[in-house]
Order: sequence, then structure tokens, then C-alpha cells
Amino acid sequence: MRGAARRFGAVEAVRDVTLEIPRGVICGLVGPSGSGKTTLLRMLTGTLRPTSGELRVLGESPWRFRAHTRERIGYMPQNFVLYPDLTAEENVSFVAALFGMYWFKRRRRVREVLELVGLDDVRGRRASLLSGGMQRRLALAAALVHEPLVLFVDEPTAGLDPILRGRVWTELRRLAEDGRTLLVTTQYVGEAENCDLVALLSGGELLAFATPDELRRHVYGGEILDVRTSADVTADVLAGVPDLRDVKQRGSRRLIVVSGDAAAATPRIVEAVGRTAGTVASIERYDPTFDEVFTILVERHAEQHAA
Repeated sequence: MRGAARRFGAVEAVRDVTLEIPRGVICGLVGPSGSGKTTLLRMLTGTLRPTSGELRVLGESPWRFRAHTRERIGYMPQNFVLYPDLTAEENVSFVAALFGMYWFKRRRRVREVLELVGLDDVRGRRASLLSGGMQRRLALAAALVHEPLVLFVDEPTAGLDPILRGRVWTELRRLAEDGRTLLVTTQYVGEAENCDLVALLSGGELLAFATPDELRRHVYGGEILDVRTSADVTADVLAGVPDLRDVKQRGSRRLIVVSGDAAAATPRIVEAVGRTAGTVASIERYDPTFDEVFTILVERHAEQHAA
């Protein structure tokens, strides 16, 4: 994507988004409802033209895909769109037939994907009688049956409980390890942890694009340490310690410290605490949640626009 934008009348749903996603990774489009995630996916699948900018998938413009290219792309929409009166097996077989898969290969492949998503034991059950989580997995099976190289997945875990969300992400990771490229949208910001690359969106704009660890370092400005002490401590105890970029109080005996070099800073922190606040009980790497990271990025973005 290069400067991709899409307007709906006076509303700018996507604004100047530039991304390049390498092969064989899970890239998460992460952001709240209305941030432009589904609009981006619709542009990349060729169902919606951008107002401006350039998009290419497998080297081609989405609205000019050749038939051969379309066959290498899978799409799992946000809403259940399969046939409720057909069984799980019949639904997936029907999609396979649309891609011209012959009967013998189709039967084998349908059973493979149903087993992959854990629906082999309910393959004869009508789709309308499946639970919401099973329907999501059935939609994923239908998107996978023709063995796409690139898979677009829109809100695969929407409305699912945490256990089912974990199972869906396990399946997506397995696909990436098999060499497929996945672009997955989610409004659950914490699910960014499951992605190789994360594109954080808000209000149609791209706030950041990097690996999860790179995003944390970018937001906090360095490596982050969780320091716990044996006695009450305040942030002032670390004043003057070299190469500490930020110190935040997180309780009477806990500090969150940002340093350019955590390994070099650790003995200095231990020494400084020992002089005035007892001993250091533990120092561990601190991984802030993506809710924290996203909140900071949105606040910074709002401040920049206000300025």
C-alpha cells in the first residue's frame, strides 16, 4: 500500500496509509471499531476501489486481479456468510467447487481443512446448528480450502470467548508457519501480541507499523525494567543514575524504569536503591500491554493534531 485513502462522501475512512507486508508473516491491523480496518481489507481484496493511492497484492492491482491470482487469495469476512441449511462439510465443499476443484481432490481437501480447524467431528451438522465459535472456524475452513498463499481475515475472534480466541490464533499461527501470509484485523488491541507485525490504526490513520517489541521500544523510548524493592521506595531514589530515560512509580515498592541499555543500568539501579531504600527484591523485563501502547500512541497523535 502506498498512500492508500478512501472517502465516503465527506467521511475519510482511510487516510494516506503506506504499508509493505513480507511473505509468510501474520500482520495485524489493530484498532477500535471504525478505525478503517475493514475498509483497508475491502480495498486489498478488490471489492472497493481506493479514492487515491496504490495497492498491490501478489504484484497486481486488486481491481485487476487475473483469475489465477484470485485463486491464490483467501478471504474470511467478519460476518457469517455461508449457507445455514447446508452441513459444515457441504459448505466447504461448495466453496471448493467454486474454485474448480475436482471431486476426488475436493473431498480430501475438505476433510483436511475441517480437521485443521477442529470441526471434523461435526462435519455432518447443519451450519445453523453450530455454535458461534464453530461458525467462525467453519468460515476459516472455507477460506482455506483452496490453499491460498495470501489470506485476509476480518475480525476472526469477534464475539468469541477468550478460550476460543486463543484457538483461532493458534490456527492462524500454524498457517503462517506453513508459509502463508495473513492480514488479520482485530479490535482487541491485546491480540497484537499474536502478530509478527502490527499496524495500529485510529480514525483511518496509521499510527505505527512495526513488530510488537519495536512498538514497545518506540513508545517508551528504550528497554523497560520492572524494579521491585524490599522497602518503600520513590522514583527520586534513581535520580542521577546515568542513561535512565524515565522512571514511573507503580506502587510503594515498585518502579518502572526505561533505559537505553537495561543490562548496563541494572547494577546501577541496585546500587542506588541499596543506598537509600533497602535492597532490590527483583528486576525483570517489563512488557507493557498493547492497551497501554495503543493509548499512548493515540494520545500523542491527538496532541500533534491539536498543535
